[in-house]
Amino acid sequence: MARAATTTDVFNAIAEGSRRNILETLSGGEAAVGEIVDRLRLPQPQVSKHLGVLRSVDLVRCRTVGRRRLYRVNGAALKPVHDWARSFEGHWNAQLDRLDDLLTELQQPDSHEGEAQ
Repeated sequence: MARAATTTDVFNAIAEGSRRNILETLSGGEAAVGEIVDRLRLPQPQVSKHLGVLRSVDLVRCRTVGRRRLYRVNGAALKPVHDWARSFEGHWNAQLDRLDDLLTELQQPDSHEGEAQ
């Protein structure tokens, strides 16, 4: 089965680690390409290419101020990812509760210790 293009949906776009890093960088607020390049230590053409992909799925928006283009995250476009990840919340909460119960049990003094055998 052929892999879908990275520009078809949010999930394909964020499948690449550098794009996730760009989103994380922009989570602190707007930034120009040069600032993203400096923060991530990636080549400028690579950052621009990734920003293009993120813009094509509306994860990143851009505004022009003078000669600068400032990029920011469009949080609403991340909703499908949030909803998908949230679908696992109940499962992981149950697993963590089980782990917590096990740790509590292991920390209890053995009720049989000290009894004559």
